[in-house]
Amino acid sequence: MSIAEKIKVLIVDDQVTSRLLLGDALQQLGFKQITVAGDGEQGMKIMAQQPHHLVISDFNMPKMDGLELLHAVRNNPATKKAAFIMLTAQGDRALVTKAAALGANNVLAKPFTMEKMKAAIEAVFGALK
Repeated sequence: MSIAEKIKVLIVDDQVTSRLLLGDALQQLGFKQITVAGDGEQGMKIMAQQPHHLVISDFNMPKMDGLELLHAVRNNPATKKAAFIMLTAQGDRALVTKAAALGANNVLAKPFTMEKMKAAIEAVFGALK
């Protein structure tokens, strides 16, 4: 069993198309345990019920944005060790700095390649195969 097959991933994005594309890309990389949420509030509820090893979250979302979700994940003892990758369509240096300060493991600018996503995940978990 590969490392990817053991990692529970939570995708948090308000765009259905983005969730589908991310899920497909993760499956191609060997991930089997993938859960999706449409916003940060829903994502945090899922994490509180069943912590995941990796959260991949968009920044701009209604109800609770990605930074708020990151803050909530890091401040909950049950979820604080989860790896967190922030997605953003913005090249906003301040956002990247704030995400890093809050404990994001990586930030990926959209659109990104499968290779960049794989590299961001492997930077946290090591080689996936």
